[in-house]
Amino acid sequence: MMPLTMARAGDTVTIRKINGKDETRQHLAAMGFVECGLVTVVSELAGNLILQVKESRIALDRSMANRIMI
Repeated sequence: MMPLTMARAGDTVTIRKINGKDETRQHLAAMGFVECGLVTVVSELAGNLILQVKESRIALDRSMANRIMI
C-alpha cells in the first residue's frame, strides 16, 4: 500500500484503507472516499490533488491525501 499522493495525474486507483481519527474518516466518507472505492487523479500540484470521485471533483491537500492508502 502507498498514500494517494504517490498516484500520478490520470491514474485511477482503488482505496484500500483510510487512516486517521474516526472524525476524519467519516468526513472523507461523506465526500465519497470509502474503502474499495475508485478515485481518479485529475491533477497534482505540490502534493495537493484534484480528484474525481464518482461524479464529483474534489480538491484535497497533501496531509489529507496522505491518509488515504491505495
